[in-house]
Amino acid sequence: MKDEIFKKPLEKQFEFDKSVASVFDDMVSRSVPFYTQNLKLIVKLIDHFAPQNAKICDLGCSTASLLLALYEKRKDFLLSGVDEANAMLEIAKNKCQAFGARVEFYQKNLDDFDFFANDVFIATYTLQFIRPPKRQELVDKIYQNLNENGMFVFSEKILYEDVKIAKKMIQIYEQYKLEQGYSKLEISTKREALENVLIPYTQNENITMLKKAGFSKVESVFKWVNFETFIAFK
Repeated sequence: MKDEIFKKPLEKQFEFDKSVASVFDDMVSRSVPFYTQNLKLIVKLIDHFAPQNAKICDLGCSTASLLLALYEKRKDFLLSGVDEANAMLEIAKNKCQAFGARVEFYQKNLDDFDFFANDVFIATYTLQFIRPPKRQELVDKIYQNLNENGMFVFSEKILYEDVKIAKKMIQIYEQYKLEQGYSKLEISTKREALENVLIPYTQNENITMLKKAGFSKVESVFKWVNFETFIAFK
């Protein structure tokens, strides 16, 4: 289904409810620049670095697009996904069933999730929805539950520290969304809905958070304006 949620007047703050879940795949592909290419990059990175029979957990797995791409790449992967939104998980389960992909799903808020050992943790545009006072604690848990030489791959919307540069980046991103068919009203309404819900960090804040958790190697592997993907190794 096509994302037309924000053509209507704003009634509440943004949440991953049934209405969002039903159009999520269209929403994210049109709202996040190079979303498909970034997912393909993440799959390639994991394929190159992950061991045979690697245990991989996608934190905030939404409709399981990334998990399915990993399944298609390597059938030896042991996959699991976590998401708080039942509506998202229902779609994820149906998609995996249709493709015959074996994935364990957990409906949990990440603050309450009982983490278990994995070779790879993934979080694509997930940490930005975690309240800042809880974010370091979550990354600490990810590090603590990674096997030796394990990796954490995550993508985030980011802020720029220089105010003038930040303003220009916002303008470039808004132009991108207009090119994807969103109206100025939709862009404005969604921005209002996400206020105080999506809270991005700067590139340096993200890297500092990872190193504070204990990650020894941290690299930026993809960046477009205010969207960036990082890889960190234990």
